[in-house]
Amino acid sequence: MNPVSDSPVLSIVGTTASGKSSIAMALAREIPNVEIVSIDSMQVYRGMDIGTAKPSVQDQIEVAHHMIDLVDPSIEYSLSEFQREAINAIEEIEGRGAVPLLVGGTGLHLRAVIDNFEIPKQYPTVGKELSGEVDTTKLHKLLTQLDPVAADRMENTNRRRVLRALEVTLGSGRPFSSYGPGMQKYGPTRFRMAAPKWEREEVNRRIDERFKKQMEMGFLEEVRELNRNSEGLSRTARQALGYRQFLDHLDGVFSLDEAIDVAKRQTRKFARRQERWFMRDPRIQWFDIERNPLEMLPVLMKEWRHATS
Repeated sequence: MNPVSDSPVLSIVGTTASGKSSIAMALAREIPNVEIVSIDSMQVYRGMDIGTAKPSVQDQIEVAHHMIDLVDPSIEYSLSEFQREAINAIEEIEGRGAVPLLVGGTGLHLRAVIDNFEIPKQYPTVGKELSGEVDTTKLHKLLTQLDPVAADRMENTNRRRVLRALEVTLGSGRPFSSYGPGMQKYGPTRFRMAAPKWEREEVNRRIDERFKKQMEMGFLEEVRELNRNSEGLSRTARQALGYRQFLDHLDGVFSLDEAIDVAKRQTRKFARRQERWFMRDPRIQWFDIERNPLEMLPVLMKEWRHATS
């Protein structure tokens, strides 16, 4: 990234249902000319609004938002595309003299943007051959032989990540861990990252509460409408939590109660993985939250004024 400005950029990161969006909106009301850049790999899809917890129409009218509703859900949207568009958005905002504010919980996409690391190419022929092996643990054992560093950094049941690491390692002739996504280097950055930290039980409660609200807002109907589209959801869009469980329900795999239960459990697991990912980054400032994520606001504003004075 060759920034138009070297000014610090506030970035609100952290786990799902932690209150990131409310913090970002509160900051946007305090700091003049702020525009929010969403760092969420699923909010790029049109029509996937309720389940991805997109900002409300009212919030988007009040504060300009970027990286939302970019493509139809039938289209695969790659990490490299996200990286390019988000960096362009930040530079365009600063070019107009406005202030970008990043908010999101997709850790890999965040690092791709703030560290601008090299993203390996796709090797579809290799990937197709590898996908013929149905036993993910066998694939992980192969990755352990070829790139033990990468294998150690991912669960042996995470099929998508294991396949991608093998595809890159075999296709490029370089270990996956030698590329940006696999590296653990945390260099200096102008992005000031802050994250709310809740007790685990409270995170789970907030996830359940948000899911209940999403159901009341019509989450299932949203998925049903997407499913009516003859083009369907792309492989990447189907990874969105809740959507794949409800699609399975519509296909008769789960009852509605089972789909809801699985979606909640998967979201809790996802939140734990997010926390582990972000905790590895020493550049992130964590705030212990007791009741309200806006408890962070006074400290963030004080630090922002000091950094920009």
